[in-house]
Amino acid sequence: MKQYSTVIGMDLGDKLNHFCTLDEAGDVIAQGTVPCTESALQRFFESQPCALVAMETGTHSPWISRLAQSLGHKVLVANARKLRAIYEDDAKCDEQDAQMLARIARLDPKLLYPITHRGETAQADLAVLHSRDIMVQARTKLITHVRGSVKSFGHRLPLCSTASFHVKASSALPEALRSALEPVLESIAHLTAQIKAYDVEIESRCKRDYPETELLRSIPGVGPITALGFVLSIEAPERFNRSRNVPAYFGLTPRRDQSGDTDKQLRITKAGDGFMRRLLVGCAQYILGRYGVDSALRRWGLKLAERGGKSGKRRAVVAVARKLAVLLHRLWINGVCYEAFPNGALEDTVLKEA
Repeated sequence: MKQYSTVIGMDLGDKLNHFCTLDEAGDVIAQGTVPCTESALQRFFESQPCALVAMETGTHSPWISRLAQSLGHKVLVANARKLRAIYEDDAKCDEQDAQMLARIARLDPKLLYPITHRGETAQADLAVLHSRDIMVQARTKLITHVRGSVKSFGHRLPLCSTASFHVKASSALPEALRSALEPVLESIAHLTAQIKAYDVEIESRCKRDYPETELLRSIPGVGPITALGFVLSIEAPERFNRSRNVPAYFGLTPRRDQSGDTDKQLRITKAGDGFMRRLLVGCAQYILGRYGVDSALRRWGLKLAERGGKSGKRRAVVAVARKLAVLLHRLWINGVCYEAFPNGALEDTVLKEA
C-alpha cells in the first residue's frame, strides 16, 4: 500500500465527528471535531493533504467515505465487529477512538479488516428492498394485533392470505371491537397497497437495470427480492476470488474457537447483512419445504436433516442457505442458468463449487 505522510482517524458521530491526525513519525499533529454535514466535511478534507483516512462502519460512513475518496484521500472503513481494542478500551472516549483508528491504520491497515461500501446507486436501490421489508414487518405486527384482540373476545378471524386480510377480517370483527380495530384494518389495507407497489417497482428494476437477476431466479424458490438483494449486496461478483467465500460475507459460516486440542462447534457468525441472510434462509426453507422442487440441493438438505436429530432441520436450513449463496455466485459469474441435477445426473450432489 502507498505510504501517506499523514494518517487521519475519524470517530463518526451523528452531529460531530472527532478526528486525530498523525504525521509520519506517529506523533499527533492535530485533533478536533468536524460537524457531520457535507459542507463542513468537504472543507475539512479539502484542507488536508492527500492522507490515509480510517473510520468505523456506521450510518454516516458510506457517504463520508465517498466524499473523502472524491477529494483524493485513501479511505479505510473498519469493520467495527473486529475492533475490540477500541470498544473494550477502559478509557474509551471519542477522542481516544479517533486516535486508536489512526494508529492502527498507520501500523497495519489489515488489522482494521476494512470493508467496501456499496456505490450510491446500489445503496439507493437496496433502500427500496429495505423499505418494503419494514412495511411487511409492520403489516405482520398489525395483523397479529387484530387477531389477538379478536381472540380475547372469544372469536376467531377466518384464515386468509395477508393480502386479503383487511377485506376478510372487516366483516368478521365483533361489534365491540369495530371502533378500535377498523382504523387498524385501514392501515393494513394501505400497507398492502404500498407493498404491491414496491413489488412492481422491484420487478421493473430487475428487468431494466439488473438483467443478471434472471439467472439467479432460475433457482426455484429464489424470487426477485432475493435475486436483486444478492446482486446489490455483492455489487461486483469478482470481489470474491472463490464462491466459497460468499457465505462468510453474509454470516452463514460457523464461528471457530480452536486452541490446542479443543475445537468447538459453534453457531454461525451472523456477520454482515442480516437482511440478506434472512432472505437466503427463507429461500432454503422453501427449497426444503413441502412445495420445494426436486433437485440435488433439496435431496442433499433433506438427507442432512434426517441425520441431525431434533435440531437437524434447523441446521439443514442454514446449510442449504450457505450452499445457495455459493450457487448464486457461481451462476452469476459463469452466466449460466440453474440445473436441478448438474450434468443431468440424478444424484444427491450439488455443483462442485457449492
